Amino acid sequence: MPNLKDLKTRIDSVRSTRKITKAMQMVAAAKLRRAQDAAEAARPYAERMNGVMSGLASAFAGADAGPKLLAGTGSDQTQLLIVMTAERGLCGGFNSSIVRLARARIEKLRGQGKTVKILTVGKKGREQLKREHGDLFVGHVDLSEVKRLGYANAQDIARDVLARFDAGEFDVATIFYNTFESVISQIPTEQQIIPAVIDEENADTTLYDYEPDEGEILRELLPKGVTTQIFAALLENAASEQGARMSAMDNATRNAGEMIEKLTIQYNRTRQAVITNELIEIISGAEAL
Repeated sequence: MPNLKDLKTRIDSVRSTRKITKAMQMVAAAKLRRAQDAAEAARPYAERMNGVMSGLASAFAGADAGPKLLAGTGSDQTQLLIVMTAERGLCGGFNSSIVRLARARIEKLRGQGKTVKILTVGKKGREQLKREHGDLFVGHVDLSEVKRLGYANAQDIARDVLARFDAGEFDVATIFYNTFESVISQIPTEQQIIPAVIDEENADTTLYDYEPDEGEILRELLPKGVTTQIFAALLENAASEQGARMSAMDNATRNAGEMIEKLTIQYNRTRQAVITNELIEIISGAEAL
């Protein structure tokens, strides 16, 4: 049976931990609102951009004369996986769910004899993939110093990816991230960004007269479309991370409270037993005189 001092020390330690988790929960809640607003505001723009590009791209469907970002290289042998995770932990299964989806994709592609390359965005995903797939890493983007994500961050990543594509380093690029649904629900998502995927259902079918021609406009829009998709994924990830952290810290705070109650009961019982034993010793000593 632990002594009173050990129990008191442990109770104080758990109380200190509860204060930290409660503070982290409140900080995550404050950040979540801003991150959620940013992610939701970006969705209509990204959807509209995809609709316009899909409408333009439909004219080149099945044609080899289309822009390279649309037509591709004619092969899917070399695959670039862009795994986006957080720079920090303590956010439940947020990072693990993205890495799990990426791992499944890696194993499937390697089983098909494909060449896989990995570009990581965020430290936690890199740490989890390093042991098994460290030999596949081709680059890393560190966002630990970024206080608030902006379009410029997505541009930096997109420039790197597009330069690798122009250099012939890969044939297909796919991003992995979490789509924000609610505080308790973040959906692991994989999305192909190169070559561009034509979404015929949501394509903008409005008739326009383009000047210059559709092909020239599409060549200008496709790189911007890659950047927009990366930016939208970063914003979705940021909102998902804060939602997952808020939920995880709330659970940790509740668990700490329950542990404090159990330890307090144990402390009181131990204290009562100690007092009872002391009384018995005093009475026994008095009777012996």
